[in-house]
Amino acid sequence: MPRRAFLFGRLCMEMRRGRLRGRVRLGLLCACLILTGVAAWNARGSTPTSAATARSPATEHFADADDSALVAAGKLIYMGSCAGCHGKRLQGQPLWQLKDQFEGRRAPAHDQTGHTWSHSDEDLFYMTLEGRFPSAPPTAPSYMPAFRNVLTTQQIIATLAFIKATWPIGLRISQAMLNPGNLGMPAHATDIEWTLPPTCTLSAQRWRETSR
Repeated sequence: MPRRAFLFGRLCMEMRRGRLRGRVRLGLLCACLILTGVAAWNARGSTPTSAATARSPATEHFADADDSALVAAGKLIYMGSCAGCHGKRLQGQPLWQLKDQFEGRRAPAHDQTGHTWSHSDEDLFYMTLEGRFPSAPPTAPSYMPAFRNVLTTQQIIATLAFIKATWPIGLRISQAMLNPGNLGMPAHATDIEWTLPPTCTLSAQRWRETSR
């Protein structure tokens, strides 16, 4: 086994066992996400910023999950515009993870069992607005409907804030590190107990794919 694969696996194991805490665990999670290629994390060596921190110009569509009024508004919008496909409990459509001829056509979960947390706020905004991620080729098939003519910018942001507010703190920490300047990092991320995204599976998978 390559040395870096061994170290990566050992790192995930140690963090799942709860042997690493606070700033040490947060720093190691940063390294884990950098190895996967998931995070475009450019704030190396900086301290985590809270949602109250001034926005980076690169993130125009930040959804503040700590804004209770925004989250409450987003819940109403989600129930009216999103729950029909993604589920009232954000659980997604049945068998959404099944890899068959209908793969990608079932609405995925937005809760902790899904992969929404592995995308930045800006990517999630444009996925909702246009029905595809900004990096996706215009000709790439997408089964997500565009909400450009259905929801306003503020309504989309509120909906994303509601979705993010339902995640456990470990997922919120992971997702915040995908935003410029760690925007959306919970204020007490280094002072409380939290766990990694589900067993590091998604991170490990992407690391393997990008390190070939």
